[in-house]
Amino acid sequence: MRATGRGAVLAGVAAAVVIADQATKSWAQQALIPEVPRHVLGPTNLVLTYNSGAAFSLGAGASPVIEALAVTLAAVVLWLSGRLARGGGHVAGLVGFGLVGGGALSNLGDRFIRHHHGAVVDFVQLVSWWPIFNLADAAITIGAVTIAAVLLFGPDVQQGGVNPAAAGTDKAR
Repeated sequence: MRATGRGAVLAGVAAAVVIADQATKSWAQQALIPEVPRHVLGPTNLVLTYNSGAAFSLGAGASPVIEALAVTLAAVVLWLSGRLARGGGHVAGLVGFGLVGGGALSNLGDRFIRHHHGAVVDFVQLVSWWPIFNLADAAITIGAVTIAAVLLFGPDVQQGGVNPAAAGTDKAR
């Protein structure tokens, strides 16, 4: 795949995550009452909350620190994504970085644009003991698992070579 195609895959996945996440958050703010669960199916509820911490409510109350870390991590992910898109790599790695980058950018948009004092809109509760999250958090988690799988099990690793998802400098396939 050519560099422009790889860049399009990465940017397309990231854009899809941002659009879907922002649309679902806007819907949640219009349709849900804060802190009032709406049962969906089985143990799944929709509960509108505002999270000033990191993904899955970690670090709540440390909003300025979380914001600084989020900006730094988003910049690093975007830089690594650009290297990967230019240098080649497994399509799954591109999708993983697109998921992580899109989720990070969407949550940053919440922190700086939605005017909830640096908080992110969360509304999905799978079970009562699991933290409430949003689509961007899910994309970040799935993207990180995808990247880890490519790094651990990608074709170049199995052949004893350098994995392009890690190096971002291998020739295009």
